[in-house]
Amino acid sequence: MNRKVNVGVIFGGKSAEHEVSLMSATAIINAIDKEKYNVVPIGITKEGSWMLYSGPIEQIESGEWEGISNKLLKDKPKENVFSIIPVGKEDHSIEQVVPMGLANKIDVIFPALHGPYGEDGTIQGLLEMADIPYVGAGVLASSLCMDKIYAKKLFELEGLSVVEYVVVLRNKLKKNMGEYIAEIEEKFEYPVFIKPANLGSSVGITKAHDRDEMIKGLNEAAKYDRRILVERSIECREIECAVLGNDDPMASVVGEIVPSHEFYDYEAKYFDDGKSKLIIPADIPKNKSEEVRQMAIIAYKALDCTGLSRVDFFLEKETNKIYINEINTMPGFTKYSMYPLLWQETGLPYDKLIDKLIKLALERYDDRY
Repeated sequence: MNRKVNVGVIFGGKSAEHEVSLMSATAIINAIDKEKYNVVPIGITKEGSWMLYSGPIEQIESGEWEGISNKLLKDKPKENVFSIIPVGKEDHSIEQVVPMGLANKIDVIFPALHGPYGEDGTIQGLLEMADIPYVGAGVLASSLCMDKIYAKKLFELEGLSVVEYVVVLRNKLKKNMGEYIAEIEEKFEYPVFIKPANLGSSVGITKAHDRDEMIKGLNEAAKYDRRILVERSIECREIECAVLGNDDPMASVVGEIVPSHEFYDYEAKYFDDGKSKLIIPADIPKNKSEEVRQMAIIAYKALDCTGLSRVDFFLEKETNKIYINEINTMPGFTKYSMYPLLWQETGLPYDKLIDKLIKLALERYDDRY
């Protein structure tokens, strides 16, 4: 391809991680090599409307892009690359997004989306149907990694250690709260962690130190998902490793997070003014670092990941045992996020990392048949 490659960067979305996506997209667009790539920013509002954006890049992170895009659409409606077509109900309250000629304009998509509708296989399925290459994991890997429960089951099948857990169903929570409490208290001592099965950036996660907090935590997690994960709490260090590649993935150096809060929650990750510390490389024994890197590759391959993923681990302080926590197929991508920082320390700077990810997306697309 001799001409510049047209890269569509999709940001925003309907998930609770909308604002994080704006931060990631801004960093990606600013850093991408403009000599090699034409960037086409595509925003999705919290309501699910798709808009082509051509305003100032700095107004993506602030959220001002949406008002600018709305004005552009009113002035030049034909510039919208998607057509919103009402289907299904007479009052047109359901809308379906249908690609209109997008494949002729975009060579590859960088979906800078986090959480449901962006990291769970849904946008990946849409892009597969539109026959457009895209950065990151495919449909199956995206959905499996997003689902903490099924990811744990597959980790266990691969012989990787996971922290013990109990699954709670939202539709049975009101009638069976007492039974769930009894099961959890019989299996674990307090504190316990409570997580929605399908969500990222620690949204909806709480740490319960007693029964009252556990009930509140279960109800909080139930706002986000129909299935809830309750895990045994361990005294640990939070260790992360970045993986890059398709069929022959590579693992980065290992990093450690020292959260400013009791655990690395949403506020600590993105809005604590740098109080949480990222230690790269992690100050752990070399054999433990190598064990983490090997486990990261095993997990990455087991769930059929491609492109990129950040694999998160716990290093138990008392036993020095490593537990795999989860895989994030589209981790935070600001210049200060763990994934690009790990690769920078490994020898791959941010702009080169973006370039590599685009090439991996095109390679995977060309290798389909």
